Amino acid sequence: MVDKPAGCTSHDVVAACRRIFGQRRVGHAGTLDPDATGVLLVGLGAVTRLLRFVGQGPKSYTAEVVLGTATDTLDAGGKVTGTWDMAGVGLDDVRRAAAGFVGEITQLPPMVSAVKVGGRRLHELARQGREVERAPRPVTVWHLDVGPGPEPGVVAVEVTCSAGTYVRSLAADLGTALGGGAHLRRLRRTAVGAFGIDEAVPLEAVGPRAVRTPAEAVGHLPRVAVAGERARAVGHGAVLERGDLGVAELGAGEDGGPWAVVDDRGRLLAVYEPHRDGRVKPAVVVPGERGGPAPAPSA
Repeated sequence: MVDKPAGCTSHDVVAACRRIFGQRRVGHAGTLDPDATGVLLVGLGAVTRLLRFVGQGPKSYTAEVVLGTATDTLDAGGKVTGTWDMAGVGLDDVRRAAAGFVGEITQLPPMVSAVKVGGRRLHELARQGREVERAPRPVTVWHLDVGPGPEPGVVAVEVTCSAGTYVRSLAADLGTALGGGAHLRRLRRTAVGAFGIDEAVPLEAVGPRAVRTPAEAVGHLPRVAVAGERARAVGHGAVLERGDLGVAELGAGEDGGPWAVVDDRGRLLAVYEPHRDGRVKPAVVVPGERGGPAPAPSA
């Protein structure tokens, strides 16, 4: 896990990790805007394929919401598009409005996002001065706590939300709900799933000692241990009967899974998921523990 600094893109972090580890295949889970800081999960080599299981967990952030000013990017880096006198808005008012954004809600992806519309990323269209229609997307906000900010007209927020939630949109929508406008600043991601900011490493400190094993990367998944012929079959990506893998009793709902399948030494062999006719199949087969999602230092 990398503690991404402000002033660089998530791709810049990936490029730095390529140089540090001499790896061509490097990826990340969950883009952070250039001005944002905090937890960025990075995967090395073939283990980048595990990132989709790591980056889909709940995400936590801290930020500040500036009341009374809206921008075209919904954050402090954009051009001002409107101003309102919101001096009469108190902390309790903001908390009451924020309660309306907790739970399952829909959001309109901002034009500066990486969402694709008609095969083009929205931020590419925004740079051309174009705005297009976007479909609202469902997201979940589990916590939206509001506290006093460092100056009048600014509130501090702590957010825990599902993957795909735009905190800048929450800030803008909160301003609208209060009868004016608002924008986001000082966004910091403090956790992705089980990976917290306390474990993240500054980019300048990234190195081999910080690399997590693939098994640690998917430690949040139900674990199944196999040995002998079954371990060899898993290592070769075999489709198995659910009972043969020993997952008949695991998982909730009709399907359950995915499952982290490890050998008798705890090394990750594969991630399996439900298949048809009561069988399970590999979503990712790991060709050896050569690095995986890491906290800043090890990429």
